[in-house]
Amino acid sequence: MSPVLAGVLQLLALMAALALAYVPLGNYLARVYSSPKHLRIEKWIYKGIGADPDTEMRWPAYLRGVLAFSVAGVLFLYLLQRLQGVLPGSLGFASIDPDQAFNTAASFVANTNWQSYYGEQAMGHVVQTAGLAVQNFVSAAVGIAVAVALVRGFARSRTGEVGNFWADLVRGVVRVLVPIAVVGAVILVACGVIQNFSGIHEVGQFTGGAQQWNGGAVASQEVIKELGTNGGGYFNANSAHPFENPTPFTNLFEIFLILLIPVALTRTFGVMTGSVRQGYAILATMATIWLSFVALMMWTEFAHHGPALQAAGGAMEGKEVRFGIGGSSIFAVSTTLTSTGAVDSFHSSYTGLGGGITMLGMMLGEIAPGGVGSGLYGMLVMAVIAVFIAGLMVGRTPEYLGKKIGTREIKFAACYILITPALVLVFTAAAMALPTPGDSMTNGGAHGFSEILYAYTSASNNNGSAFAGLNADTQWFNTTLGLAMLLGRFLPMVFVLALAGSLARQQPVPTTKGTLRTEKPLFSGLLVGAVLIITGLTYFPALALGPLAEGLA
Repeated sequence: MSPVLAGVLQLLALMAALALAYVPLGNYLARVYSSPKHLRIEKWIYKGIGADPDTEMRWPAYLRGVLAFSVAGVLFLYLLQRLQGVLPGSLGFASIDPDQAFNTAASFVANTNWQSYYGEQAMGHVVQTAGLAVQNFVSAAVGIAVAVALVRGFARSRTGEVGNFWADLVRGVVRVLVPIAVVGAVILVACGVIQNFSGIHEVGQFTGGAQQWNGGAVASQEVIKELGTNGGGYFNANSAHPFENPTPFTNLFEIFLILLIPVALTRTFGVMTGSVRQGYAILATMATIWLSFVALMMWTEFAHHGPALQAAGGAMEGKEVRFGIGGSSIFAVSTTLTSTGAVDSFHSSYTGLGGGITMLGMMLGEIAPGGVGSGLYGMLVMAVIAVFIAGLMVGRTPEYLGKKIGTREIKFAACYILITPALVLVFTAAAMALPTPGDSMTNGGAHGFSEILYAYTSASNNNGSAFAGLNADTQWFNTTLGLAMLLGRFLPMVFVLALAGSLARQQPVPTTKGTLRTEKPLFSGLLVGAVLIITGLTYFPALALGPLAEGLA
C-alpha cells in the first residue's frame, strides 16, 4: 500500500468514526447542560464547595466563578510543584524552580499545557496525577462551561442569566469527561500504553551506558490530554513516545479523541438553540477548514523534492516510521487547529510550508473544530462578525439566531478577535528586539524567527505545542509565555460571557424575507472567508518573515 493511500484511508476512517459519534454525543451533551436534576455525587461536591447549583447567574457572576476557580488552580498547582521535593512519590526529583513552576501552573490551568521541562526527568507521580492530570479535567470543563453559557445567550430571551458556572463545571467533569476518559484509558492500556506507578529503572545497554526510564499513570493522563484538548505529555517526546502512543491504531484513536467533543458541541449548539441545521452550518465551516488544512499538509509533506525525499516517500525527517507521513500530518493539523498541543512528530522538521500550516492553524484562533468549548465559542464569535459584514453589504441590521447584532455585541466580538494577535505580535517583537531571548534560538534566519513566533502563537492561543529548537526554559520565556497563556485564555472569556449576557437580554426578532439564512451553505462560505481574511491576514506579515520565506527559499 502506498503511503499516500494509507494516509487517505486513515482520514476516511477518522471521519467515519466522528460521524457515528456526532449525533448521540451531541444530544447527550445538550441533555447534560439542560437537565434540572443533579446526581448524588454532584450534590456532595456542591455541598463541599458551598455552591448552590440552582441559582442562575448573570455574566459578571459567571465570570467571577471562572476566574476565582482558575486562580485557585494556579496557586494550588504552583505550590504543589514548589513542594515536590518533600512529597511522597516524587521519584527523587527536586522542587521546581519558581519561574518554571509559574509557567507550568499557568499552562495547565489555561488548558495550554506548554511544557518547558522534560516530564520524565522533572515531575514525580504526585505532581503528574494530583496536579497536572486534575487540571486536564477541570480546565477542559471550564472551556465547555463558557461555550454553553454563550449558547444559552443565543437560546434565551429577556433575561441576563446564562446559567450556573459551578453546575456546568461539575457536570462537565462528572458526566462527560470522566466517563469517556475511563473507557478511553482502558482502550489505550489494551493497546500497549503503560499505566503504573513504578520508579526509575535502567533498561538495556546502549552506546554510552544504560538508559533510565520511569513509569507512570500514563494511559489515564494520555486520554484526558487528548479528550480535553490539553496536550501535556507524561514524557518529553509527548505522543511520539511509544509509552504514550505505541501503534498506528492508538495514533488514530488519539486524533479521534482530540476532535470528538469539539465536533459534537456543534450538534449541542443546534439542539439547545432549537435548530440543528444551525449546528450543521457551523460544523460545515469547521470541516471545510480542517479538511483543507489536512490536504495542504499532506501535499507539502508528500512532495518529492530531491533524492532523499524520494527514497523515503516524502519528508520523513522528524516523523515516526510507525505513523508515517499520513498519520503525522493528520495529527499535526488536528492538534494545531484545536487547542491540544500534543505532537507525534517534530514540527520544526516539517517542510517550510508545512511548518507554516501548523502555525496558521493556531493563528486562525483554533476554531476548526477548535478546543473543547473554546472552538465553539470562537467560531460563534466569528459568525457574529460574518453576520455583521453581511448586514453592511446589504444595508440591513444584522441578525443571528433571532438576535440583533448591534454596536454593543460587535464591540465584544471585535475585542475578542484582537486579543490573541496583539499578544502574539507584541511578545514576538519584544523577544526579537531584546538581546537575551535570541540566545535561545537553535537556528538563525527565517527558521529561528519561526521558533519564537510559533512559541508565542502556541501560548497566546492556548495550544501548547512547540516548534522545537527553542530553549524555552529561561526566566524570560517562562515568565512571558506564562503571561501570554493566562491573558490569552481568560481575556477572551470576558468578552464571550459579556456577549452571552447581552444576547440573553434581547427579545427575539421575527424572521422575515430579508433575514440572512445562517443555516445555508452560502453563510458557511461567508464564514470561512471571514475566518481566513480577518484572522489569517492579521498574521501575514509575520508569516512572510518566517515560514513563507523559508518555504519559498
